[in-house]
Amino acid sequence: QVQLVESGGGLVQAGGSLTLSCAASGSIFSINTMAWYRQAPGKQRELVAVIIAGSSTNYADSVKGRFTISRDNAKNTVYLQMNSLKPEDTAIYYCKMSIRTTSISIWPARDYWGQGTQVTVSS
Repeated sequence: QVQLVESGGGLVQAGGSLTLSCAASGSIFSINTMAWYRQAPGKQRELVAVIIAGSSTNYADSVKGRFTISRDNAKNTVYLQMNSLKPEDTAIYYCKMSIRTTSISIWPARDYWGQGTQVTVSS
């Protein structure tokens, strides 16, 4: 019914930039929060950035000033612009969206996840 597809991952040199995108498709009535998470080997998944429907944003301390999250509601897409990349940014990045598939208010939104995209930053 709803699917999130990520793209934009890859290999980049330290100090370089990369932009991730995540597009939702299917039966979508509305999307409130959109977020990016990442998971490095041996570590738990952590929240990187979140953007809510009103376009306010929050970032993990480790990426503040370097990453920018944005959304295009017409395209049901969230982006993560990643600048000044560091080796410690290496991880699988996952997008998540809280999506309502119906206008019936008693049925709550649920979370959907992208498939993950690998970001590798070399020294």
